[in-house]
Amino acid sequence: MAVTQQEIESRLWDAADELRVAMPEAQYSSVVFPLMFWKYLSDTWDHHHQEFLADNKEQLNDLSAEEAHEIEYRDYQSFEIPFIYPGTVQQRRASWSSILATITQPGLGKRVRASLQAIETANPDKFSRLFGAMAWTSEEVLSREVLAAVMQAMDRTPKMHEGNMSHDVLGGAYEYLLKRFSDGSGTRAGQFFTPREVVELIVEVLDPKAFESVYDPACGSGGMLIASANLLKVRGGRGYTLRLYGQETVPDTAGVARMNLFMHNLTQFQVEVGDTLKDPRFKKPDGAIAQFDVIVANPPYSLKWKPWAKDPRAIGGVAPQSSADWAFVQHMIASMDPRRGRAGVVLPHGVLFRGGQEAAIRQRVLDDDLLEAVIGLPPNLFYNTSIPTAILVFRAFGTKGDGRQKGVLFIDASKRFAKAKNRNVITEGDIADVVTAYRSGFDAVGNSVDPGGNGDLAARFVPTTEIVKAGYDLNIGRYLKHAAAEQEDLGTLIDAYNLARAERQKAEQRMLAVLADSGIKGFDE
Repeated sequence: MAVTQQEIESRLWDAADELRVAMPEAQYSSVVFPLMFWKYLSDTWDHHHQEFLADNKEQLNDLSAEEAHEIEYRDYQSFEIPFIYPGTVQQRRASWSSILATITQPGLGKRVRASLQAIETANPDKFSRLFGAMAWTSEEVLSREVLAAVMQAMDRTPKMHEGNMSHDVLGGAYEYLLKRFSDGSGTRAGQFFTPREVVELIVEVLDPKAFESVYDPACGSGGMLIASANLLKVRGGRGYTLRLYGQETVPDTAGVARMNLFMHNLTQFQVEVGDTLKDPRFKKPDGAIAQFDVIVANPPYSLKWKPWAKDPRAIGGVAPQSSADWAFVQHMIASMDPRRGRAGVVLPHGVLFRGGQEAAIRQRVLDDDLLEAVIGLPPNLFYNTSIPTAILVFRAFGTKGDGRQKGVLFIDASKRFAKAKNRNVITEGDIADVVTAYRSGFDAVGNSVDPGGNGDLAARFVPTTEIVKAGYDLNIGRYLKHAAAEQEDLGTLIDAYNLARAERQKAEQRMLAVLADSGIKGFDE
């Protein structure tokens, strides 16, 4: 009987819940995902091994071990589950079922660790560094009793192989756990999980096509890469034709992304570990930044960083040390294919109006006509911040469509949300309306008709000349007046206050210098 989505999700959560006595929910993913993926690999290997034995039972007696191995790995297996402790009395296959049989014996964590490391080593092209640091295999971190309870609960999950459940079910279960962990883990969740509806909106806007490349420079758990393939599949295309690339700073999170992609039956991917701004891992043979058709990202907001001393990505200037927001944008712009590259990034509203070095970069981007759209999102969508955010959409130089050149489309979707338990959510209908507004034509003054007809979604195409007159300020409230009140959240007001305060201090310093040069003293005492 086919395995239902609800059944596998329930069983997996039962396994995760065994960790409640040992660690906070925010840390569950570091244990559950490696175990789940190990079980998936083992079940898949066992399934194909049984097929091999059944198909070749008459010939096996005439084959040497080496010949049998060659046939199995040529025609049946796509990865290897090797032996651990070979040549000793402890030798056993590094499979889930083999280690589960020793669950009552001391040293369970060591055997689990040895098994996962052996799988990584035996399959360097697929699983190198996949399982992360594996600190949880230490008895000091996770006792044998708790680890055994988690494994026994997970073993009650139906066999995880293609003969028993589809990759849609398996991938859906993985995403269920990602969301469940995020719902219960507070601020840490934002490190690896972007709400699905935000991801869907960005991907719908960028519209990836078959055989294109998709790149996420801050890929987290890989959700945006998977959503790109899913969109293609929903539209009748072949999601597996996309070439997927990601970079992630945290090794364990990069492992989560790679496991997530495998669970969704996506194998044309490359996920690298490293700081994208400091050490971009995807480059051309000549050392220049590699370029892609579609770039998507939800980078960490207002990240403190070490600014570039000299870098070709720094068009318009270098972002300040206090915030790497525009540095991520510059990297994404440099990563766009010059013929059809487009990028979508989620950032806080401060990037739209902050002054100083960020204003200089913003001016260059607008002067080069690279920014296509600004989509204002509702507040409280994310697990790690309640401030309003916006999606910025970029197009490679000269590739904007007719009617989109020398200007920016502003869309205010700040009122389009439904309240959920821990945060606001954007509904499927809201996503469809925003995408319609993005793709629609405009009237004589650049206004777009509200697709929902409720008066709570506004769009306007603003010529660059008008933005220049406004000092290159992209604050949505300047161009869609009814959006101004929605933007006056605490975070935005603090940004505006700090900017005004800095400008006032500069003006005072200039005034005092002029007065001092004129021989007038006493004003600064």
